[in-house]
Amino acid sequence: MADKLIIFDTTLRDGEQSPGASMTRDEKLRIARQLERLRVDVIEAGFAASSNGDFEAVQAIANAIKDSTICSLSRANDRDISRAAEALKGANNGRIHTFIATSPLHMEKKLRMSPEQVLEQAKQSVRFARNLVADVEFSPEDGYRSDMDFLCQVLEAVIAEGATTINVPDTVGYAVPELYGQFIKTLRERIPNSDKAIWSVHCHNDLGMAVANSLAGVKLGGARQVECTINGLGERAGNCSLEEIVMAVKTRKDYFGLEMNIDPIHIVAASRMVSQTTGFVVQPNKAVVGANAFAHASGIHQDGVLKARDTYEIMRAEDVGWSANKIVLGKLSGRNAFKQRLQELGVVLESESELNAAFTRFKELADRKSEIFDEDILALVSEESVTQDKEQYAFVSLAQHSETGERPQATIVFTVDGKEVHGKSDGNGPVDASLKAIESIVESGAEMVLYSVNAISGSTESQGEVTVRLQNSGRVVNGVGSDPDIIVASAKAYLSALNKLQSKADRVAAQG
Repeated sequence: MADKLIIFDTTLRDGEQSPGASMTRDEKLRIARQLERLRVDVIEAGFAASSNGDFEAVQAIANAIKDSTICSLSRANDRDISRAAEALKGANNGRIHTFIATSPLHMEKKLRMSPEQVLEQAKQSVRFARNLVADVEFSPEDGYRSDMDFLCQVLEAVIAEGATTINVPDTVGYAVPELYGQFIKTLRERIPNSDKAIWSVHCHNDLGMAVANSLAGVKLGGARQVECTINGLGERAGNCSLEEIVMAVKTRKDYFGLEMNIDPIHIVAASRMVSQTTGFVVQPNKAVVGANAFAHASGIHQDGVLKARDTYEIMRAEDVGWSANKIVLGKLSGRNAFKQRLQELGVVLESESELNAAFTRFKELADRKSEIFDEDILALVSEESVTQDKEQYAFVSLAQHSETGERPQATIVFTVDGKEVHGKSDGNGPVDASLKAIESIVESGAEMVLYSVNAISGSTESQGEVTVRLQNSGRVVNGVGSDPDIIVASAKAYLSALNKLQSKADRVAAQG
């Protein structure tokens, strides 16, 4: 394993812990299929014991995904571990990832357990898990802030009990690269049986150093697994970014000297799918997957790139899934051209009916918009996938009127369980009026905590993508809608969020 880096994606578990980022089973399955196309080694599909919904998602992914190892998180107790094993029964390769906190602060304040009790529970949990599956990962939560002597004792014991991967998380994003790399190295040197397990890093981005810390853990510490998420998604400031890790190791192979299974051509499609599903917009200057990641505004830079692209570009945009030719299709384009473009973008639809539905939406968009960009295609395919889920509320039509000096008015038609209803309201602006028209019928009582508009491509003819975040009774959900008419996109996003509020699945927060 010395020359291979294992990519462990936890978008569907740790990434989902971002407020509002929770996903349905079908949404998780779609993302898991994209991660499989990306050739991710390990997919952490969820936390099976946290809810029936998460159990079903892990189970569905375990049954459907054949090329990646499927992992379920569990706390260090028999109930969680049994639940994880049950969900993973259909997996070609299943892994149980169990954890317990080992830092003095967490043991005293959160667990209210003595170090001796934590040590014993860690041993018992790994022993129990190994009776159910052959592949067991152990994480000492808040490992980086743990006492070194005690941590060595715990990790030596769980390796002896059969843990095959040891993950050392920087749970609160406190580490700095040189110290974290040395921390991993010291653990491996001091623990006699450290060579019996693969060592892994899991870093949070609270100080903006998750990627740097993870790479230091690999290069200085000798770790051979990195735990990360698409777009760096995750609670608080997020997790280590998969696309940045992958392209850093690939681009600087001269330094890292490591091989990976990843096929980077699918990175942009995965990024787009996760963003569309969760409503977490990717910032334009985000490395690798941001809209400006390969844009050059400086005249000096543009001149250099035109003469020789490697003067300012250290990697090729097309290698990670960006298209060199942004404007690809129009209203005269046929079904085969559309299908071919989807394949070039790394999008694989599961059935002919899905392809036909996506093509129909493409033709409708082409009638309203003369130039169809790659971003438009990815957005309509993602939205088509999302709207296939059973919905209580579905958009039909919208009429609104606004002029200077007059209060805007909106009338909306949408369906409730398949039956058309009509809502009407005024508001401070056309968006406000439209959403109040919806509320006049639904009366959800939800509080809007975020309203965000993002242009999918770069012209006034662009589709607008709207994210609406609603909060109600302690639940926080995101809804996303896209349309060339920003008012319509807003209404779609609001209805999408209301649909998610109907899901009452309870979740248990967990973090490794």
